Amino acid sequence: MQRYFVSEDAFQGEFVWLTGEEVHHIRNVMRFQPNDQIIVCKEDGMDYLCSISEINRNEILCEVVEKRPSKGEPKTRITVAPSLVRSNKLEWIIQKGTEIGAVSFQPFCSERSLIHIDDKKERKKRERWQRIAKEAAEQSHRGKVPAVLPALSWKEFLAEMERFPLVLIAYEKGGVPIRQAMAGSQADEIMLVTGPEGGFTEAEIDEAKARGAVPVTLGNRILRAETAPLVALSCILFARHELGGETQ
Repeated sequence: MQRYFVSEDAFQGEFVWLTGEEVHHIRNVMRFQPNDQIIVCKEDGMDYLCSISEINRNEILCEVVEKRPSKGEPKTRITVAPSLVRSNKLEWIIQKGTEIGAVSFQPFCSERSLIHIDDKKERKKRERWQRIAKEAAEQSHRGKVPAVLPALSWKEFLAEMERFPLVLIAYEKGGVPIRQAMAGSQADEIMLVTGPEGGFTEAEIDEAKARGAVPVTLGNRILRAETAPLVALSCILFARHELGGETQ
């Protein structure tokens, strides 16, 4: 069933007003009619089954029929932290990472990053990245849209690591298997760190380890910068029985 994310303000009692691009999508793309049903989410962890009441030129009125917990949100909250890569690759990470189950994305700049922070350009790009996350969340039936956070310098990023009870950093030159790194940990909030096209320097790995990060290996094959975070994210959720059809 088609899903749309709206703000809290769109809800008025048992009714929901949809405006903007959602109106175009409902009227002209999906060609829905009154009494057709959709799912509306306001990012509170609930799915609202709604029946379309009115379709107007600039707004659509829906009535809430049923409220139920969203099944699309993982219990393990994973922040995917990719080093800045070319824009199209980062878009791929955000889109597919949202589908797999990331709850947020924290880009950062490392020594070998080919892309560096430009506040003006980054702000505009982040709007696009957030829109990609929203569309991917709708497609994959998520209950919330992952946040794409402002890019950080390496120094700022090291400080950010310390907020997480478990930080896993993918390192192609050695580390423990992901399942081993997670053994015994009950952390429900994890940061997953992956490097740029040229990988991390040894000094960066040492600095990350000093802040509690655990280097992990993704196997004997060297993965591209845009592939590694998706593989690692899948491994973590699989280990937590939240991917692959398993139940814990």
